[in-house]
Amino acid sequence: MATPTKVSAVEEITADFKESTAAVLTEYRGLTVAQLKQLRRSLGQETKYAVVKNTLTGIAAKEAGIEAFEGQLAGPTAIAFIKGDAIAAAKSLTDFAKDNKQLIIKTGFFEGKALDAAGVAALAALESREFQLARVAGVLQAPASAAVRTIEALRAKLEEANGGAAEAPAEAEAPAAEAATEEA
Repeated sequence: MATPTKVSAVEEITADFKESTAAVLTEYRGLTVAQLKQLRRSLGQETKYAVVKNTLTGIAAKEAGIEAFEGQLAGPTAIAFIKGDAIAAAKSLTDFAKDNKQLIIKTGFFEGKALDAAGVAALAALESREFQLARVAGVLQAPASAAVRTIEALRAKLEEANGGAAEAPAEAEAPAAEAATEEA
């Protein structure tokens, strides 16, 4: 018979699964409380790292429609429920596991797809979405003068490659460069 405590624990874990874009199942045997605290800090505020009961987690995963953890719920288990940048969290977990051999990454899921330990490592190897967005935003918000400087630098390289004389296509770009300067 299910106790109210176990029912609420299953409901909480189910909600964590449903609210997360990714989750990573780990074994933490041998880690100290201080090391677990350090791991939680490195994961950031949008990731919840929780020690879980295997039986209750299995029930919650089935209720949430997640099959990635079947056969993996054995031994001391903790799950990183990732609500933010899954790539950054996976990178934090893999970096921590490299420095602390006691942390074993077993399996995970990302956007509804099951990942094995190698899949989590591959996810960690990708560029962070925040970095990608910042890089794109930086390019899109570049002032016109930066674009003009880039065009001028390209023109100079073209002239240098052609022995001091720019080809017609480079001259065709000149009105566009002047228009960009006037807009700035």
